[in-house]
Amino acid sequence: MKALIDRIEKDGYVLGENILKVDTFVTHQVDAQLMEEIGQHFANALKNKGITKVVTLEAAGIAPALETAKALGVPMIFARKTKSLTMNEELLTSEVYSFTKQVTSTISISSKFLSNEDKVLIIDDFLANGQAAKGLIELCEQAGASVAGVGILIEKSFQDGRKLLEEMAVPVYSLARIGAFVDGKVQFIEADL
Repeated sequence: MKALIDRIEKDGYVLGENILKVDTFVTHQVDAQLMEEIGQHFANALKNKGITKVVTLEAAGIAPALETAKALGVPMIFARKTKSLTMNEELLTSEVYSFTKQVTSTISISSKFLSNEDKVLIIDDFLANGQAAKGLIELCEQAGASVAGVGILIEKSFQDGRKLLEEMAVPVYSLARIGAFVDGKVQFIEADL
Protein backbone atom coordinates (compact mmCIF):
# COMPACT_ATOMS: atom_id res chain seq x y z
CA MET A 1 0.00 0.00 0.00
CA LYS A 2 1.72 3.11 -1.26
CA ALA A 3 0.46 5.52 1.42
CA LEU A 4 1.78 3.27 4.21
CA ILE A 5 5.12 2.65 2.49
CA ASP A 6 5.54 6.38 1.88
CA ARG A 7 4.84 7.10 5.53
CA ILE A 8 7.33 4.44 6.70
CA GLU A 9 9.99 5.96 4.45
CA LYS A 10 9.21 9.46 5.73
CA ASP A 11 8.67 8.85 9.47
CA GLY A 12 9.85 5.32 10.28
CA TYR A 13 13.06 4.97 12.26
CA VAL A 14 15.26 1.86 12.13
CA LEU A 15 16.65 0.80 15.51
CA GLY A 16 19.45 -1.76 15.32
CA GLU A 17 19.22 -4.75 13.03
CA ASN A 18 15.53 -5.67 13.22
CA ILE A 19 13.35 -2.99 14.85
CA LEU A 20 11.36 -0.33 13.01
CA LYS A 21 9.95 2.46 15.16
CA VAL A 22 6.64 3.82 13.83
CA ASP A 23 5.39 5.53 16.96
CA THR A 24 4.59 8.81 15.18
CA PHE A 25 1.79 7.24 13.14
CA VAL A 26 0.95 3.66 14.29
CA THR A 27 2.13 2.47 17.70
CA HIS A 28 1.81 5.51 19.97
CA GLN A 29 0.46 8.49 18.09
CA VAL A 30 -2.04 7.28 15.49
CA ASP A 31 -2.64 8.85 12.09
CA ALA A 32 -6.43 8.46 11.94
CA GLN A 33 -6.65 9.25 8.21
CA LEU A 34 -4.01 6.62 7.37
CA MET A 35 -5.82 4.06 9.56
CA GLU A 36 -9.06 4.77 7.70
CA GLU A 37 -7.28 4.24 4.36
CA ILE A 38 -5.74 1.00 5.66
CA GLY A 39 -9.12 -0.28 6.84
CA GLN A 40 -10.71 0.51 3.50
CA HIS A 41 -7.82 -1.15 1.67
CA PHE A 42 -8.18 -4.39 3.66
CA ALA A 43 -11.97 -4.32 3.28
CA ASN A 44 -11.85 -3.79 -0.48
CA ALA A 45 -9.33 -6.59 -0.96
CA LEU A 46 -11.01 -9.11 1.37
CA LYS A 47 -14.73 -8.27 1.11
CA ASN A 48 -15.55 -11.58 -0.61
CA LYS A 49 -14.06 -13.78 2.14
CA GLY A 50 -17.27 -13.94 4.21
CA ILE A 51 -15.69 -12.24 7.22
CA THR A 52 -18.03 -11.87 10.21
CA LYS A 53 -15.58 -10.50 12.82
CA VAL A 54 -12.27 -8.65 12.90
CA VAL A 55 -9.94 -9.62 15.77
CA THR A 56 -6.80 -7.91 17.02
CA LEU A 57 -4.57 -7.63 20.07
CA GLU A 58 -4.47 -4.51 22.20
CA ALA A 59 -3.17 -1.87 21.72
CA ALA A 60 -1.54 -0.90 18.39
CA GLY A 61 -3.78 -3.21 16.36
CA ILE A 62 -7.00 -1.59 17.56
CA ALA A 63 -7.04 1.44 15.23
CA PRO A 64 -6.50 -0.44 11.93
CA ALA A 65 -8.75 -3.31 13.07
CA LEU A 66 -11.56 -0.92 13.97
CA GLU A 67 -11.32 0.85 10.61
CA THR A 68 -11.28 -2.50 8.78
CA ALA A 69 -14.31 -3.74 10.72
CA LYS A 70 -16.12 -0.46 10.05
CA ALA A 71 -15.42 -0.74 6.32
CA LEU A 72 -16.59 -4.38 6.30
CA GLY A 73 -19.66 -3.63 8.44
CA VAL A 74 -18.77 -6.23 11.10
CA PRO A 75 -17.83 -6.13 14.80
CA MET A 76 -14.23 -5.76 15.97
CA ILE A 77 -12.94 -7.66 19.00
CA PHE A 78 -9.63 -7.02 20.72
CA ALA A 79 -7.86 -9.55 22.87
CA ARG A 80 -6.80 -8.18 26.23
CA LYS A 81 -3.33 -8.60 27.66
CA THR A 82 -4.58 -8.26 31.23
CA LYS A 83 -7.77 -9.56 32.77
CA SER A 84 -10.27 -6.93 33.87
CA LEU A 85 -12.43 -7.34 36.97
CA THR A 86 -15.46 -7.15 34.68
CA MET A 87 -14.28 -10.17 32.65
CA ASN A 88 -15.98 -12.79 34.81
CA GLU A 89 -17.32 -15.01 32.04
CA GLU A 90 -15.62 -17.94 30.33
CA LEU A 91 -12.45 -16.79 28.60
CA LEU A 92 -10.53 -18.03 25.61
CA THR A 93 -6.81 -17.68 26.49
CA SER A 94 -3.42 -18.08 24.85
CA GLU A 95 0.20 -17.22 25.65
CA VAL A 96 2.02 -14.65 23.48
CA TYR A 97 5.69 -13.68 23.66
CA SER A 98 6.61 -10.13 22.63
CA PHE A 99 10.13 -9.78 21.27
CA THR A 100 10.13 -5.97 21.51
CA LYS A 101 8.86 -5.98 25.11
CA GLN A 102 10.69 -9.19 26.12
CA VAL A 103 7.65 -10.46 28.00
CA THR A 104 5.09 -13.27 27.75
CA SER A 105 1.46 -12.25 28.16
CA THR A 106 -1.69 -14.29 28.60
CA ILE A 107 -4.16 -12.84 26.12
CA SER A 108 -7.88 -13.39 26.38
CA ILE A 109 -11.23 -12.83 24.70
CA SER A 110 -14.60 -13.54 26.24
CA SER A 111 -16.02 -16.70 24.68
CA LYS A 112 -19.37 -14.96 24.16
CA PHE A 113 -17.90 -12.88 21.32
CA LEU A 114 -16.68 -15.73 19.06
CA SER A 115 -18.44 -18.87 17.89
CA ASN A 116 -18.12 -21.68 15.37
CA GLU A 117 -20.27 -19.60 13.00
CA ASP A 118 -17.65 -16.84 12.75
CA LYS A 119 -15.15 -16.30 9.98
CA VAL A 120 -12.42 -14.06 11.36
CA LEU A 121 -9.94 -11.64 9.86
CA ILE A 122 -7.07 -10.98 12.24
CA ILE A 123 -5.44 -7.55 11.94
CA ASP A 124 -2.13 -6.56 13.54
CA ASP A 125 0.38 -3.77 13.19
CA PHE A 126 3.52 -5.91 12.77
CA LEU A 127 4.42 -9.43 11.72
CA ALA A 128 7.90 -10.45 12.82
CA ASN A 129 8.11 -13.79 14.63
CA GLY A 130 4.38 -14.41 14.33
CA GLN A 131 3.67 -15.01 18.00
CA ALA A 132 0.86 -12.44 18.36
CA ALA A 133 -0.94 -13.71 15.25
CA LYS A 134 -0.44 -17.33 16.37
CA GLY A 135 -1.97 -16.53 19.77
CA LEU A 136 -4.97 -14.84 18.15
CA ILE A 137 -5.44 -17.80 15.78
CA GLU A 138 -5.42 -20.13 18.81
CA LEU A 139 -8.15 -18.05 20.48
CA CYS A 140 -10.30 -18.29 17.34
CA GLU A 141 -9.71 -22.05 17.09
CA GLN A 142 -10.77 -22.50 20.75
CA ALA A 143 -14.10 -20.90 19.84
CA GLY A 144 -14.44 -23.07 16.73
CA ALA A 145 -14.23 -19.98 14.50
CA SER A 146 -12.41 -20.19 11.18
CA VAL A 147 -9.66 -17.73 10.29
CA ALA A 148 -9.96 -16.21 6.81
CA GLY A 149 -6.53 -14.66 7.08
CA VAL A 150 -4.17 -12.35 8.91
CA GLY A 151 -3.93 -8.74 7.72
CA ILE A 152 -0.65 -7.07 8.60
CA LEU A 153 0.33 -3.43 8.27
CA ILE A 154 4.10 -3.98 8.32
CA GLU A 155 5.77 -7.36 7.83
CA LYS A 156 9.44 -7.93 8.56
CA SER A 157 9.80 -10.63 5.91
CA PHE A 158 13.36 -11.45 6.99
CA GLN A 159 11.94 -12.96 10.20
CA ASP A 160 9.98 -16.22 10.57
CA GLY A 161 6.41 -14.97 11.16
CA ARG A 162 5.06 -15.55 7.66
CA LYS A 163 6.52 -19.05 7.55
CA LEU A 164 4.89 -19.89 10.90
CA LEU A 165 1.46 -18.72 9.74
CA GLU A 166 1.75 -20.44 6.36
CA GLU A 167 2.63 -23.68 8.16
CA MET A 168 -0.65 -23.19 10.08
CA ALA A 169 -2.39 -22.89 6.65
CA VAL A 170 -3.49 -19.30 7.35
CA PRO A 171 -3.21 -16.76 4.49
CA VAL A 172 -1.16 -13.62 5.21
CA TYR A 173 -2.07 -10.26 3.66
CA SER A 174 0.64 -7.66 4.29
CA LEU A 175 0.41 -4.05 3.15
CA ALA A 176 4.13 -3.30 3.49
CA ARG A 177 6.80 -6.01 3.43
CA ILE A 178 10.33 -5.27 4.56
CA GLY A 179 13.07 -7.39 3.01
CA ALA A 180 15.89 -5.92 5.09
CA PHE A 181 17.24 -2.96 6.99
CA VAL A 182 20.43 -1.72 5.34
CA ASP A 183 22.44 1.22 6.67
CA GLY A 184 19.47 2.46 8.70
CA LYS A 185 17.14 2.36 5.69
CA VAL A 186 14.17 0.13 4.94
CA GLN A 187 14.33 -2.08 1.86
CA PHE A 188 10.86 -3.13 0.75
CA ILE A 189 9.80 -6.20 -1.21
CA GLU A 190 6.50 -6.72 -3.03
CA ALA A 191 3.49 -6.60 -0.71
CA ASP A 192 0.45 -8.90 -0.78
CA LEU A 193 -2.21 -6.19 -1.15
